[in-house]
Amino acid sequence: MPTIEDDESGILKAYEKGQLKSVATKSELAKFKAAARATAIKDRRVNIRLSSGDLSDIQVKALEEGIPYQTLIASVLHKYVTGRLSERPTKAAKPKTSAPTKRSI
Repeated sequence: MPTIEDDESGILKAYEKGQLKSVATKSELAKFKAAARATAIKDRRVNIRLSSGDLSDIQVKALEEGIPYQTLIASVLHKYVTGRLSERPTKAAKPKTSAPTKRSI
């Protein structure tokens, strides 16, 4: 079981005493609730085939995040279709320069 650090323990105690107040506005809360409902509705089943390596990597990432791997896959797909999944910037490859060649006439 994970251990609770001192700062986390303080937050937990403040929460349990009712000392924490939400800073979200009513419109923000409504937006979050709607997003949670839309995300939670899972009314279709999909079967996909993955390579063993990809599945193992996904399972490791899910374990690091502390969520089931199926949930991670669904989250990534949801972020992709809603346009919230972005690629990491890659270093631009330098164009290869070749040494000048002699032409024969």
